[in-house]
This record gives sequence, structure tokens and C-alpha cells, in this order.
Amino acid sequence: MTRNDALNQATEYFETGRLQSDLAALVAYRSESQNPDQALVLDQYLQEAIQPRLEAMGFICTIHQNPSSKIAGGPLLLGVRIEDPSLPTVLTYGHGDVIWGQEGEWRDGLTPFELTEEDDRLYGRGTADNKVQHLVNIAALESVLAVRGKLGFNVKIVLEMSEEIGSPGLAEMMDKHRDTMAADVLIASDGPRLSAERPTMFMGARGGISFDLVVDLRKGAHHSGNWGGLLADPAIILAQALASITDARGQLQIPEWRPTSLTPKIREALRDLPVGTDKEPTVDTDWGEAGLTPAERAYGWNSFTILAMKAGLPEAPVNAIAPMAWARCQLRYVVGTDIEQTLPALRRHLDAKGFDKVQIRPLDKAVFGATRLDPDHPWVTYVQASLKETTGKDPHVLPNLAGSLPNDFCGWLLHCKRFLSVFAVIFVSTVVCPACLCFGIASTGPNEFRERGSNRLIDLRGPQPFPECPCSWLT
Repeated sequence: MTRNDALNQATEYFETGRLQSDLAALVAYRSESQNPDQALVLDQYLQEAIQPRLEAMGFICTIHQNPSSKIAGGPLLLGVRIEDPSLPTVLTYGHGDVIWGQEGEWRDGLTPFELTEEDDRLYGRGTADNKVQHLVNIAALESVLAVRGKLGFNVKIVLEMSEEIGSPGLAEMMDKHRDTMAADVLIASDGPRLSAERPTMFMGARGGISFDLVVDLRKGAHHSGNWGGLLADPAIILAQALASITDARGQLQIPEWRPTSLTPKIREALRDLPVGTDKEPTVDTDWGEAGLTPAERAYGWNSFTILAMKAGLPEAPVNAIAPMAWARCQLRYVVGTDIEQTLPALRRHLDAKGFDKVQIRPLDKAVFGATRLDPDHPWVTYVQASLKETTGKDPHVLPNLAGSLPNDFCGWLLHCKRFLSVFAVIFVSTVVCPACLCFGIASTGPNEFRERGSNRLIDLRGPQPFPECPCSWLT
């Protein structure tokens, strides 16, 4: 089988409309992991849509109930296909759950669980995150087997149904099955592309930890005229406490939250990378850490965000001092940040500033760990060379994604204890990247869609064989 054979087979799958019809079937599953009423659908997605398709390719699949004792997470599918134990083993990952459908908030003519085509866009929940990605991966494996009869490597797959609620139980499941799921490299499909014009590779992700800050002083509200100036205002106290975490331009004021891993080598890797696109908001040059480029702020530094906050009744304000105030906060952090000290450091900071009334409430949701692979690692250069050979363009190479993914579990599974993710890669002889599906926008709100773009699927099989594993540079 030649590179063109793989391209032609994959292109036919796209151009005949089979990919779109298969995606429509997946989108129709209301697999909202944030919605307890859809728990049964999470099982159905794996049992009906995924497992039969994998088993038809020779995978041995098992579906496991979520082992988390803290959060009622969805099931996980583990699949293994071994052609020859002496061959390299690739681990891939995906998630079939989606966020809330937000029905009623989509614009006219669109609904979250029905795939709708308009111009070059496919609308529907999961079209950008993450149903299309693992569908493309699976379809590529099928394409190679159809024309060649073998892959030339072993494949293992993890498909979870709880990513949108923090991947509870994923780490425990991988720890329990570390021998079964051991692999040489993880090549997964998730996260954004920096540009629709060039491939994107990223070798890890920023970590993420969310927590609540609460000021709860008394029961019931009290009249702001009768009690204003006499009773401490929880909203003012919380606002002041939040403002102390950064300065006026968002620079972190807690020393333990400021990373030390933005080395000259990482800065060089980030030097020419774009941030944002024409279809996204303009980057604020006067926000974030001074002296850093936008790429360094997004991929090489930590950032603090207030996700939501509330005091009183915002939808119907009354003349009263609220009894409590609440804020949901988040820290995105890079490798080198001591995550175990994140909240203790915050406690020390608040106490030193006189905000002892502010409670820190950790969330039960899993914390995403930060990961990063050296841009010079042989697996990175291997995929990079293959991408360039096929596209004629140097891919964007990110040491880590700005967002967070549950990829830190793979350290237990990989002989090399490293993570490599190439957005929208699928395995065809080695890997195939669908240029037609790579540029996803609006994945977390209403009107989620995926741009179709070019209809050409790109084979990434490089001129050299897989990097030999395990060996000295993989230990």
C-alpha cells in the first residue's frame, strides 16, 4: 500500500458523504455527561456506536463502569488490537461525552443533537469536540485495513464518557489496567489548530485546577439602608480578595503561582507561533504578564480566571446586603508549577492580605495535570517530518496546548512516559490527518460547528520507520 492508496481510500470516505452520515449518527446521541438524566446514553454510545465498529477491526474491547468514588462519571471503553508484540504500540484517546446541549439557545434552524450542514460548516454538539476526532481516527484504521489488510503497528484505544466533567475515574482506570494498556507513544486527537493553513502538533497541555472562593457571613439579607455601613458586605470582601490575586492587568501576585519553566529553549519554540485567528477576539496586548509575547502568555505561563461570581439576586436586585458571595475560580498552569501547593499558597496570600473570612473550597472534579514533551524528542521530529513531507509545510509545533486535557494519565502507560498529541491525527499505516476537519470553532457554547475546509485527507506516513521503542531516549 502506497501513500496515495491511503489518501485515496480516506478521501473517498469523505467525498462520498459517509463520514458526514457517520458523524450525524454520533451527534444524535445526547451524551451530555453534565446531565444526570442522560447517564444511560453514555453507556449506549459506547455499546452501540463504538464497540461494534472496533470489534469488526479485530479489537478486543471491554466497557468498564467508572471507578470514581467522588463523582458519578460515565463508563470507559478500553480496546486492544495486537498484530505482533514486537511492533511498536500506539495508544490513542477520545471522549464521546459532550457539554450541555443548551437547547433553545442555538440560533434558528439549528439544534444540538441533529447534524446540520450550512455552506462549509457542520453544526451539532460534538462536531468540534470530540466526536468527529475519534470518528476520523477509527475510520482511518478501517481504511488502511481495507486496502492493506494490516496496520503495521499495534493499537490501543481509551474512550471515556466523562471528559467534560473533569475525567473522574480515568486515572484510576489506567492505573488498574496499566499492563494491558502499556504503549510506546500516545497520539491523540483533541484541542485546537493554530491555523487552518498549516498542521498543528502539540506535545502536552497546561494543567487546570478549579475552586470556589466563598464569603458566607450570616443568614438572610438585610436592608441596605438600615444596615449599610454596619454589616460587612460579603460581595465587597470577595471582590477585594479576588482583586488581590492579580494586579490591574492580570499579572499573578502569588509567587508560588508564577512558573519557572519558561526557559530559553521553550521561548525559542514559541517564538513564531500565532495566537488566535481572524474569527476570534483580538488579543489584548496590555493584559497578562508584561514582557511576554502572546504565545508565551498562552503556552508558557500560568493564568488565573474568574469563571463566574454571584451575590444577591443578579436577575432581580433588591435593596439588601447579601448574606454571602461566591466565585468559581480557575488556574491554568504549565509544567513546573507545584499543584499541591496551589491552594495552600492561596490561603497564605489571603490571610496575609487580611481576607481570613474568605473560604477556599476545593472542587471534587479531577485536576488536570500539566504535561510537556521536549520539541526535540525523536517522536516529535518523526511526526513533524511526516507532516511536512505530505503537506509541504512546516507544522506549528507547540510544547504544550494552552488548554487542558486528561493526558497526564499516560505517564503510567507509556514505556517512554511521554505525551505527543497531533491535532486531528488518525492512524493510516502510521497516521493520517484530515485537513477537511481540523479547524473547529465554537465548541463550548451554542451553535457548535466544524469547518469542512479542504476535502483532501492527508496521509502522514513518514519516509522513515517508527522510532524504535523502547530505547535509550525513551526511558
